[in-house]
Amino acid sequence: MAQPAAPQDAASETPPRPPVVVKKYANRRLYNTETSSYVTLEDLAGMVRQKRDFTVSDAKTGEDITRSVLTQIIVEEESKGQNLLPIPFLRQLIGLYGDSLQSVVPRYLEATMGTFARQQEGMRRAAQDAVGSAMGGFNAFSPFEEMGKQNLAMLERAMSLFTPFPRANGTTGPAQPGDEVQALREEVARLRQELAALKGGGD
Repeated sequence: MAQPAAPQDAASETPPRPPVVVKKYANRRLYNTETSSYVTLEDLAGMVRQKRDFTVSDAKTGEDITRSVLTQIIVEEESKGQNLLPIPFLRQLIGLYGDSLQSVVPRYLEATMGTFARQQEGMRRAAQDAVGSAMGGFNAFSPFEEMGKQNLAMLERAMSLFTPFPRANGTTGPAQPGDEVQALREEVARLRQELAALKGGGD
């Protein structure tokens, strides 16, 4: 009698690889301790695209400088003409430093980009289908373009959410705490409706 197949143990799954430790020296050179070789910002950008996690620390002090290095990668990519960040978005982002709502922004942007990332596979499939249908004489990229526009609009609203609010009575000037809370609630409700519509449209 054949023995029943043993259930797969979750612990038997391949554990995630630990982050690569990269050290930055005083001469600004980056050293990959996993490969025992020096790397460039472009190499680190490639690791990000390959979903290979890494941390960067100052070789002398041990300080974690991953955030600043990732920011440098973005600056490098933007300087090459890979313009993903619209100027209004950058202005709004800079204006939020020191704002009373600054601590909320990272979590909000992370959630928004997480939603965008979950849609990426569907967007890629739409692009591939569009390439196969492009010979038909119609704009097969329309669904793909519309999805991108919706996501960009959501990102822009995410940033405008944290700009100074008008008072509840319609006058201009610094918003009161109560006005900010109400505006936040209304904007979150609108975004939830849009996310639900996007999810329903992708089913």
